[in-house]
Amino acid sequence: MTRARDGLSIDLRAETGRSTRVHGDRGRTQRTVGIPRPQRWDRPFDPEMTERDVDLVMETPVFQKMDPKEFPQNLPLRGILLNDARIRHYEHGEVIVRAGDFGGSFFQVMAGRVRGLRSETNGNGRSARKGAKTKRSFFSAVSQLWRNSPVPERRNIDDYPALSGPWAFAEEEGPRERLADVGAVLASQQSELLTEDDVFGETEALTRQPYNRTYFVEGRAVVLELRWQGLRDIRRCNKTFRARIDSLYQSRDLRMHLQESPLFRHLDDEVLDHIARNTLFETHGEFEWAHGFKRLASESPQEVVKAEPVIAEYGDYLDGLILIRSGFGRITEQEAGGLRTAGFLTRNETFGLPEIIDHWRRDAPLNHRFGLHAVGYVDLLRVPTVLVERFVLPSLPEEALAAATRDDPTRYLSDFASRREATVDPTLIDFLVNTRTMNGTAVMAINTDRCTSCDDCVRACAATHDNNPRFVRHGPEHENIMIANACLHCVDAVCLIGCPTGAIHRDQATGNVVIDDTTCIGCATCANSCPYDNIRMVDIRDQGGALIVDQTSGNPIVKATKCDLCIDQLGGPACQRACPHDALIRLDLRDRDSLWRWASQ
Repeated sequence: MTRARDGLSIDLRAETGRSTRVHGDRGRTQRTVGIPRPQRWDRPFDPEMTERDVDLVMETPVFQKMDPKEFPQNLPLRGILLNDARIRHYEHGEVIVRAGDFGGSFFQVMAGRVRGLRSETNGNGRSARKGAKTKRSFFSAVSQLWRNSPVPERRNIDDYPALSGPWAFAEEEGPRERLADVGAVLASQQSELLTEDDVFGETEALTRQPYNRTYFVEGRAVVLELRWQGLRDIRRCNKTFRARIDSLYQSRDLRMHLQESPLFRHLDDEVLDHIARNTLFETHGEFEWAHGFKRLASESPQEVVKAEPVIAEYGDYLDGLILIRSGFGRITEQEAGGLRTAGFLTRNETFGLPEIIDHWRRDAPLNHRFGLHAVGYVDLLRVPTVLVERFVLPSLPEEALAAATRDDPTRYLSDFASRREATVDPTLIDFLVNTRTMNGTAVMAINTDRCTSCDDCVRACAATHDNNPRFVRHGPEHENIMIANACLHCVDAVCLIGCPTGAIHRDQATGNVVIDDTTCIGCATCANSCPYDNIRMVDIRDQGGALIVDQTSGNPIVKATKCDLCIDQLGGPACQRACPHDALIRLDLRDRDSLWRWASQ
């Protein structure tokens, strides 16, 4: 049906759920195509999940005592389970998740037996992880140069679930990994037995971290998998569930985290349990720290440090060894003008160990020689000093003790600023911590002494992404180093926290932060949460160049876009490959040696 009014021609196609409009304005036309506005549950976690399946889940001890009235009408408990959960059946030896994998799901054993391996390796080798994005072939990459659309942010709207139906998007799980010899693995390695009503994966789902154990099935098992958006909403609405998850997070996983540290890994179960019972679990700072960081962006470095929660003060009595569980800590030392940043700590790094060793060996004063502040949000464990001296230090090899003592205090002056041959200005550390760039695993750093502003990096990015670059070649600067406005693919990716659909997520194979365009509903939560303003909301167009709008309101449909590290390109990030002057590099700031070498050039 077509009708015209005041220069506006409208073609309604109700049977496809779309409408096409051509706007006339003084001889200029703007064609638009209307589609239903994307919604959170357009794409269920499992399109085959049924109301009967929800009934089975509601009968399990974890859920049967939950009161549906505690949930808001627009977010009912049954709706969460129907759309954010799936029931999976496993055979003997099949792997549910691998240690080191990213996934962000919470699991509950509904029936059968599941084993969690405590050791680092599982004795079966690692096969290719499912979920890896297929790389383009060489010829496909070359042909892309003349196949790029002149239309920016072009989309094929037939891919959207609201138009094509959720069944088109069922996750293709592929063949599951299976342990070759379950008996041999159980005989040679320590494992934790999980049976009906036991849960796992809650820590990884809540903290955006990779799984720290491998879980597999002994016999047969039925497992409920709840993606983290559902876990977050149920935890928020139900106090009993929240208390149980938080208790597990602070108790069972505390012991597991101690095992990850080389300091505690060699201890037997009885000693480790004793230490875990007496270890304090602490959190400092804001879980959603991005907004507070943005408020401090215009403040001086000294003001930024003053605003950070103090974990340990210089000169304080050292009552326990601090082990960072997640997040970042700023190490500070006293100077005439106040506090100076001496380094930073992240996951599995300790604070206070050299002082404890000196006290244990030489009865030196047991006081902190440096201060420690929470940068954003920090989870940590505080292991009593008396237990470290009684159980840990006597059992450590001499070389480990010597290394820890030798690192004092140069360890806290950072790996790259403390070396005598280094030419790096120590204020670089201040810059990295104050801008929180140390959060990045793929920081786009540009040497401005070499950069000629030729923009080859921008053009290469545009050629790879349909003529629309995914970064801006400017950003905070320190002397000749500039950090471009490109996604850092953060260790603590706070952009993931509020996404209602999980459209922004970690790629399971690489850990890169990527966006699934088909499930992005354009809410801009990730863009508003990004501390570095590296996510942008863009208007999108169809294959013919028509602006895609909400068919009800007529407002443009927007989507989140950002750097994806050219995840489907054979050679990796196009920006870095295109730089003719070797001025641009992508750096993982967890690798401080690489940063030191590059910054010293």
